[in-house]
Amino acid sequence: MNVSTESQRKIDTYLNALRRLLRGMNDADARDIVEELRSHILDRAAASGEATPAAVAQVLTALGSPEDLASQYLTDDLLKRAQVNRSPWLILRSLFRWASLSFAGFWILMISLLMYFIAGSLSLCALLKPIHPTTAGLWLIPDAPDTVLSLRLGFGTVPVNGRELLGWWIIPLGLILAMGLVFANLHFGLWCIRKFWQRRPVAE
Repeated sequence: MNVSTESQRKIDTYLNALRRLLRGMNDADARDIVEELRSHILDRAAASGEATPAAVAQVLTALGSPEDLASQYLTDDLLKRAQVNRSPWLILRSLFRWASLSFAGFWILMISLLMYFIAGSLSLCALLKPIHPTTAGLWLIPDAPDTVLSLRLGFGTVPVNGRELLGWWIIPLGLILAMGLVFANLHFGLWCIRKFWQRRPVAE
């Protein structure tokens, strides 16, 4: 394959920039990605017979900037590691990165954060019940025209005309529900990763 010096320089500049941006990835995986892309660029650029600088530039433009491409690969790497390790923190990091790349990832992250927020609120309410026994808990509060169900952490006064629903049961039930939500959220994140995430195709 005929590759001019200028074409090789364009390819090296692009791939060197990409390699620097992949520094958070395993070295062997990053090298494989770079070499795979090098072959892909040369094959596509030489499709008409010679990898001219113009043909190389066209292929690089189609691939996107090194920053965008690295973000795709790093996200893919995080999501794969999350499936293997099943770490809630790693899954959440993966969803944050995914959310920066797609609308679907954004909404999945929002649902996951909401579930963690509810779990945290239930745990905190259960832990604060012994400190604020008369005000912490799940309350039913008449508030015309609707009745409000409120999870209160014990700060402030007793709600006017309000009725606490669970009493001391908020401690075991709150902790059990919180753990159940965390467990469900973990599996929700893994299910979304398996079902919806696919590596961006780069070797068409």
